[in-house]
Amino acid sequence: MSSLPPSGSQHVIESGPQRAVVTEVGATLRSYMVDGIELLDTFAEEVMSDYSRGQVLAPWPNRIDRGRYNFAGRDRRLALSEPERDNAIHGLVRWLPFDVDATPSESVRLSCTLYPQKGYEFTLLIDITYALTHEGLVVELNAQNRSAEPAPFGAGYHPYLAAGGMVDDAQVRIPAATVLTTNDRLVPTGEAPVQGTDLDFTSMRRLGDTRLDHCFTDLSRDNDGMVRVEFAPPGRPVLTTFMDEQHDYIQVFTGDAIGKEDRRRRGLAIEPMTCAPDAFNNGRGLRVLEPGESFGSRWGISTIT
Repeated sequence: MSSLPPSGSQHVIESGPQRAVVTEVGATLRSYMVDGIELLDTFAEEVMSDYSRGQVLAPWPNRIDRGRYNFAGRDRRLALSEPERDNAIHGLVRWLPFDVDATPSESVRLSCTLYPQKGYEFTLLIDITYALTHEGLVVELNAQNRSAEPAPFGAGYHPYLAAGGMVDDAQVRIPAATVLTTNDRLVPTGEAPVQGTDLDFTSMRRLGDTRLDHCFTDLSRDNDGMVRVEFAPPGRPVLTTFMDEQHDYIQVFTGDAIGKEDRRRRGLAIEPMTCAPDAFNNGRGLRVLEPGESFGSRWGISTIT
């Protein structure tokens, strides 16, 4: 009997020079290539995703302080999936199998039912669509509350954009005026302006030795309502991560905490998020979905070669 890859079935979509691979486990984006160039700092088919590479983060992104929150007048406690910091991190669907609705071609749609569990006693139907278009790779989410009561919800994504070496020489632009301050467990404590600090990337500049694991907000948008974060590694395509008006927060991570030296600072995680870290407690960007209500969002990656 042949063994399955740790991330399950591998769903390939192709259009012209573009090719992407999405996995059954977590509807994870494992590869995105243009003209044969891998644009993601990713994981191999024969191993598990590490450091959340390519994963969908729902029904919350980032951290919930000590896994505790109060919703609808009831204290709740989630499993501490980041035990070293005493937090619950990155939601509940990233290790669940997603079903494919149709044979993949230029797009693939995957769906998962998240059933109630301790700390999150709600039922959600989550659909993720990856499509290769003239814009590049476009990702659409639709989440519907199938519970008989309101449910708290947020979503995020965790692609690492490949630098082709260290990220230090890459040019980066993050159109954000504010960064969230955090404690030593990376839980938000407040906010601060980026102007005049080493976290000011409102104009394109070299990343250098700046260490980032920060959430940015107060985002500047184009006339079409999109926020665009630019990443330009030397000698490689310029990548733009774009996100719609549902995404008011961006976590940016330089990978300094990655355990393996040969993987550290090799990719820049640019993480679109519909809510802030610890949103179940601080309420920043938190959606409360009524029974039967749906929430949709859109983001993607485009290239300039």
